[in-house]
Amino acid sequence: MQPHYQCVCGVDIHKEFLQVCILRRDEDPDIFRVFNNFSGVQNLKQRVEEEGCECIACESTGVYWYRLYLSFEGQTRVIVGNAYQIKSIPGRKTDVRDAQWIAELAMSGLINPSRVFPKKDRELRELTRTRESTVHSRTQIKNRIHRTLDSAGIALGKGVNDIFGKSGTHLLWGLLNRESVENIITTIPSARVKKKVDTLREILSGSLSDLQIMLIKNNLDLMAHINEHIRALDEQIIARIGEQERIRDVDIACSIPGVSVTAAVTALAEIGDYHDFVNPEKLASWAGLVPSVYQSAGKNCSGKITKHGSEHLRWILVQAAKSAGRTVNTTFRKFFNRITYRKGANTATVALARKILCILWHLLMKNELYVDPLKSAKLKPRAVQKFSKNSPSDIQKAIDFILDSGFKVIYPDATLDQNFRGVSR
Repeated sequence: MQPHYQCVCGVDIHKEFLQVCILRRDEDPDIFRVFNNFSGVQNLKQRVEEEGCECIACESTGVYWYRLYLSFEGQTRVIVGNAYQIKSIPGRKTDVRDAQWIAELAMSGLINPSRVFPKKDRELRELTRTRESTVHSRTQIKNRIHRTLDSAGIALGKGVNDIFGKSGTHLLWGLLNRESVENIITTIPSARVKKKVDTLREILSGSLSDLQIMLIKNNLDLMAHINEHIRALDEQIIARIGEQERIRDVDIACSIPGVSVTAAVTALAEIGDYHDFVNPEKLASWAGLVPSVYQSAGKNCSGKITKHGSEHLRWILVQAAKSAGRTVNTTFRKFFNRITYRKGANTATVALARKILCILWHLLMKNELYVDPLKSAKLKPRAVQKFSKNSPSDIQKAIDFILDSGFKVIYPDATLDQNFRGVSR
């Protein structure tokens, strides 16, 4: 709950104009409109100073609130509220009523301010989000190339895992240059791919038309330009991280299985100052990775995750969770398998993303690197300890595999052959 005010200014922000309501207690509201440009904001600033407004409240509408916030930053308190939380009562909706409603909420202290990052953090986050959108553009170009190859009946994915990798690019340019099949196969840089001679001959037996070759080459040129932009953005991001002295935070995040440097930098840029959160549950709730909880007929129910936070943070955490779920001999792999068995892979991925975020908060607060419990001798599974001396190596390996897969071994005593009752999950 925020403090009550005697005079506030509520602003309903639009692209072209600002609908303003200056409200005092026990007085009629003063409502007017200004243009959403430099001169309009300056006029509003002068009017606010003359009226003696204690704070200015507005919604976080797109990027149009930036100009207003930066103009008053450091002089008059600006409350940027979440539009979802300060939504007006359904009815006859007008811009005037919206501005007056925002002013009334601000005067009563009923607007929970959104987190507005400092300038350096905002610039870093802008760089990471630009990089993300650039990578998505590159993915779209890759999909176009895949579609063109599929229309020609050429399935390069059968011979290589990634057609834009070293061997895949070699095969693709061989087709574009109309080289002979034997010449393409004999000059493949990967010995593993070169063993698939019959498969490669079948794949490369197709041909591309002149139009298809032109389209693919154009898309490859666009990819090359985008890759240059991504490399330039990476340099800028690393430089910003160094200026903010957050290299240690990146190292801590990268120590978590499944978290790459890109994922670490993106997550840290979206989180900002992690000291703003008193516990990891608050951070997970802010990121929108907690289930929605509601009550009906005296029964508490939980639904899907709220998704109220940064979509960029959730996206990068989900990507890290997918990678962590494929790691070998880690608690993340066991956790992922256990949840997958009960609720499916998608739910397990989201649950693992939240787990990674909570662990990241603890590590950052304690300034420690992540150490997986399964790789610590003191936290070795009890079943492995019990059979480590007397059991054959094959049985021990089987038990290790079962435990790593998220199962639990059930046995009443140490006599494995007579009393072993199976496994459960």
